[in-house]
Amino acid sequence: MNTSFMIILAILFPVLCGVWILLCPGLKERSALHRAAGAGLVITTVLAAAVIFGSSGALNLPGGGVLKLYFCVDTLGRLIGAVVCVVWLLAGFFSFEYMKHEGNEKRYFGFYLLVYGVLLALCFSGNLVTYYLFYELMTLTAVPLILHSGTRESIMAAVKYLLYSMCGAYLVLFGIYFLNHYTVSLNFTPGGSLNPDLVSGNEALLLVVTFLLIVGFGAKAGMFPLHAWLPAAHPVAPAPASAVLSGLIVKMGVLGIIRGLYYIVGADFIRGTWVQTAWLALTLLTVFMGSMLAYREPVMKKRLAYSTVSQASYILFGLALLQPQAMAGALLHVVFHALIKSCLFLCVGAMIFKTGKTRVEEFRGIGKEMPVTVWCYTFASLALIGIPPASGFISKWYLAEGSLNSGIRVFSWLGPVILLISALLTAGYLLPVTIRGFLPGSDFDYGSLRKMEPVKIMTVPLLILAILAVVLGMVPNPLIRYIAQIAESIL
Repeated sequence: MNTSFMIILAILFPVLCGVWILLCPGLKERSALHRAAGAGLVITTVLAAAVIFGSSGALNLPGGGVLKLYFCVDTLGRLIGAVVCVVWLLAGFFSFEYMKHEGNEKRYFGFYLLVYGVLLALCFSGNLVTYYLFYELMTLTAVPLILHSGTRESIMAAVKYLLYSMCGAYLVLFGIYFLNHYTVSLNFTPGGSLNPDLVSGNEALLLVVTFLLIVGFGAKAGMFPLHAWLPAAHPVAPAPASAVLSGLIVKMGVLGIIRGLYYIVGADFIRGTWVQTAWLALTLLTVFMGSMLAYREPVMKKRLAYSTVSQASYILFGLALLQPQAMAGALLHVVFHALIKSCLFLCVGAMIFKTGKTRVEEFRGIGKEMPVTVWCYTFASLALIGIPPASGFISKWYLAEGSLNSGIRVFSWLGPVILLISALLTAGYLLPVTIRGFLPGSDFDYGSLRKMEPVKIMTVPLLILAILAVVLGMVPNPLIRYIAQIAESIL
């Protein structure tokens, strides 16, 4: 089948399916709704897989001037698209049981499918304008997932998410406006597409524009100073929504930075400039700050949200080094963090679903009651800390090695130091749940324990994500080789 047709079908099908679920009055019964949503998830994943693993192709849609929509399947889009498919499908099936106690399932699954299509459009975008349009659409369609419960806290968190996202988007729009005048084309071109003749004499202005572009996309990626929406939004959203917010939607900010910097501006343009220095400083500040706040946070989902603030900036630090090994480490961490953090949020969601407990100290003895769930949480935690042979160790090794080999004064050694401190803090805020869960102490009332393991449709996604978090660290070479090709093409 024609690749161009498959691209548009993979994007449109989940969007139309989501709209149909929202509007169709005949889906009031849970069984009918679940069949429709399940079919939508599976068919979309199959369509997206056909694009990802099929032949290369491009699609130009009718339009004039700079607003022309353009889709193209390249190596980076395939990588992020594959991660989106795996996480979105597993979190979606987890939702079928979890959303029982959240209510409004029709609205949830309708918007869940809608956002799926928008994320695939971002993965397959071929120019900066197309990416920006769907980036804004992602912001708007994700709002109902955050305010799903309808409480005052969730509404305020959704407003905060919207305001921060819009601030970042306006900075990006400002950057696109200027870049349009100084590039050969806004199509994504490995190495960049700046026009040297037009850039000559305007370097200072374009450096400011590039920095604003980084900060703008960094808002979605949780980079300081536009990070505060993350710890507000994640705790109030349903657990599977928190999983995809942290694992995937945050990564669209990262993908935006990669596309804007490496495929439009070009890494060489900011190498050694104040922009690179400021960006490196912001990323390391965010890594340390996020880890410290997570360590001090007593509410479990909020703790994981602060963790995402920190871990996403691991990726941005690797990108800011403008070095092949660091770039490989950053892309590896995009994949690994999406799987690991989604697993952690789903595990905590399962604990909340079965016990109603939300604070870290309340999970004492939980390992005796939900051993499979807590073991999945434990393996994912070890991977996020970076304990070999789990996946997080591989990406952090590449980041540290890239930093040491970068030759950038101060940051070449400060980066690994901050990453090590952050890893210790990560162990400090994740492992207490495991330790107290399995070893609650002699004064614990063991007579009150009862088995509360969730049903298989919730447990199987946890097992798959936990296994992937470990196995990808044990056999990383195929993924490393694929990512090395991406890094070499844009540096």
